[in-house]
Amino acid sequence: MIERDEAATLMESKIKNINLRKHIYAVEAGMVRLAEHFDEDVNIWGLTGLLHDLDYDKTVKKPNKHTFITEDWLKKYELPDEMIRAIRCHPGHEPCQTRMDWALYATDPTTGFLVACALMHPGKRLEGVDVEFMLRRFGEKRFAAGAIRENITACSNLGLELPDFLNLVKEGMMKITDVLEL
Repeated sequence: MIERDEAATLMESKIKNINLRKHIYAVEAGMVRLAEHFDEDVNIWGLTGLLHDLDYDKTVKKPNKHTFITEDWLKKYELPDEMIRAIRCHPGHEPCQTRMDWALYATDPTTGFLVACALMHPGKRLEGVDVEFMLRRFGEKRFAAGAIRENITACSNLGLELPDFLNLVKEGMMKITDVLEL
């Protein structure tokens, strides 16, 4: 099993774009917060978030290959099958079945949506973004258009209403605002 620091070093060796690294750290933070909420394994969920886009630089123009290169790179670490499965599920290569699958699937676009909310908020800080602001922006199809609403609303498969889910992911991200520069 890979340790968190080693996973972060591996991710940073594969991902050169600073904004993509921030996204990955945000997904990790959101997954950790969700694991806490559901009393799941925080380490496994966090590592899954941290490693989910490991091959993105190599597959950005080949989305059908995304996560499969990651899977090859991670074989030597003998990670639990549930991690690899969730990573494959997040771009839709496999249907989500487990709570962790759904969490990663929904959290991935949510972090980008929350960053956009923070940047549009007058204070340009995540802490000032409340549920009302998030929900109003969520209804604007052109706002953060890359944040696929269908994936975000899949949080219902976790038994969470959209406002609660957005707040949980935001709470996770709030723990790393220094890294996110938000």
